Amino acid sequence: IPFTILTTLINFSKNFLIKKKYKIKTICVGNIYIGGTGKTSLCIQINKILKNRFKTVFIKKRYLDQLDERKMLQTHGKLISSENRGISLNKAEAKKFNLAILDDGLQDKRIDYDISIACFNSTYGIGNGYLLPAGPLREKLEILKKYSAIFLIGEKKNTKLTSKLKKFNDKIFYSKYVPINIKNFDRKKSYLYFCGIGNPEEFENTLSKYNFRISKKLIFPDHHNYTNKDLEKIRKIAFKDKLEIITTEKDYERLTNNNKKNIKYLKVELQIKNFKKFSNFLKEKI
Repeated sequence: IPFTILTTLINFSKNFLIKKKYKIKTICVGNIYIGGTGKTSLCIQINKILKNRFKTVFIKKRYLDQLDERKMLQTHGKLISSENRGISLNKAEAKKFNLAILDDGLQDKRIDYDISIACFNSTYGIGNGYLLPAGPLREKLEILKKYSAIFLIGEKKNTKLTSKLKKFNDKIFYSKYVPINIKNFDRKKSYLYFCGIGNPEEFENTLSKYNFRISKKLIFPDHHNYTNKDLEKIRKIAFKDKLEIITTEKDYERLTNNNKKNIKYLKVELQIKNFKKFSNFLKEKI
């Protein structure tokens, strides 16, 4: 807990940074929780809502371990990914885009966003409520007052979390993951699932909801780069117990073409509760 003072000081110092307002409209989808909160999925939905009104582009800071998320974004629109978000925004303006949807970046206080959305997973919530390194929060909950809205993503209805977040920002939207390729699976069979994502419980919750018979599971670190040895282990267990193998789309994208054989992924889409209300919120703000 004493080391959270350092996080507090770093966050406080960011208040003195000069914010830049770009000509291009900006929507930042981020989080203050270190785990997976569904940012990329929400960015894709926002793009679907606004791409007919704007020339849109996704922006994601280039991290070596997040190629899977960049690939997902590229299947739904144009992507600019530089080592600096400011550089990416300048490139977007030069290419005549007029709306940038940023996947992550709430802690980048040098940018004056038109819309800022903080995502939370309804299962993980705010953890123990402490700042790093004592807890999973990058910023104090009070920062939510400065953001445009909060997005709760997940199967679990967490009324306790909702009431806590409403103390700081009552503009809250809700959503859950819905499989869109469910017909590709025989749910009478038994499955082994593996994943290396920020919220593996959410994937398991979705599988359970849609009556997948899960016999084995292998959880890897977030953004795990799978080796041939990893896949040998997965296949060996599946063969021994006569199990089908299933994973997430993100994990599937991190596999080599040779390792994708006989592995299926569950393709999910974010379903937004009260979609029209959220759509109107975006159009009014932007």
